Amino acid sequence: MKRKKKTMKYILGIAIAILSLLAIGLVFPTWTSNIKGDNSISTLEQVEINGTGHEIMIRGTDQDNPVIIVVHGGPGSPETPYAVKYQDLLESNFTVVNYDQRASGKSYHFFEDYSNLSTNLLVDDLLALTDYISERLGKEKVILMAHSSGTYIGMQAANKSPEKYEAYVGIGQMSDTIESEKESLNYCITQAEKAGNPDDIEYLQGLTEQIGNGEIVTPREYVMKYGGSTRIIDNPDGDILGTLLSSEYNLLDVIRYNYGMGYSQEKLVNHMLENPLPDIVSTLDSPLYFVMGKYDYMTSSNAAKKYFDTIAAEDKHFITFKKSAHYPQFEEKEKFNEWMVDTFINERK
Repeated sequence: MKRKKKTMKYILGIAIAILSLLAIGLVFPTWTSNIKGDNSISTLEQVEINGTGHEIMIRGTDQDNPVIIVVHGGPGSPETPYAVKYQDLLESNFTVVNYDQRASGKSYHFFEDYSNLSTNLLVDDLLALTDYISERLGKEKVILMAHSSGTYIGMQAANKSPEKYEAYVGIGQMSDTIESEKESLNYCITQAEKAGNPDDIEYLQGLTEQIGNGEIVTPREYVMKYGGSTRIIDNPDGDILGTLLSSEYNLLDVIRYNYGMGYSQEKLVNHMLENPLPDIVSTLDSPLYFVMGKYDYMTSSNAAKKYFDTIAAEDKHFITFKKSAHYPQFEEKEKFNEWMVDTFINERK
């Protein structure tokens, strides 16, 4: 009997310790690492933009440098938890602004009504955020850098208010969604054949009709499995442990991240499939850059090039990074930083 009591006390003690750690993790303070310098900036804060709280991270060695606003993808997959790891070189030459979009990550508020969430609302949020950042940092124009499904939001914002932006940089650019997903599916099937995985081949081939009708996207776990997402680094999205170990997110934020991602994708993905970007934006008055990884099959590089060729823009450029897939800005960050400096700083001199 005494041994049983001791065992129960031991189990109860472990349970209390685990619950205590979870409670601490939920409310553990978050911050972004300090950048030294008299005119540097490194801040992580909640700011009300367009009627709701947005989490904003601003980092750079010199606030006089050109400003980049980064529009994350997903939908609903903020890059804030891992951005610092990959944008350190950019921070030496630019002031980089990351933000968690409405209903995403640290901008997901459990008791807020998101029934009106739409891509149009996210475009309006981005335009309002741009005004806030431009005024705060004293810039007439900023560089708009969008990634993956964030390009669906960013490109519409650049089209709607080109006067706000020095240039639009689309990385992992969305295009004709159905064409892109067909290429993604065919790529995965081909790679599965090369790898000798008959179960994968059978499953993927069974999705052909649905993907061709624009009902679903190619399952992302297969795109990642066969190298259409990353080639040089591990896929950064969905890394729960890495997110927890970052200073920018705590356990509560990870929970919000997962809730927000699920909700955002449920609300927005079908709209993006049914209303492809080429039907919405066909001209751009800002300088236009599509930056694509050669092996990108999350948003097909080939489909992006076809879209690029149709866009009416006086100043447009298509840049291919030959070693990477969907994340060239991270997978080849040295080359990407060099390209950014050459394009937006050296050319000014």
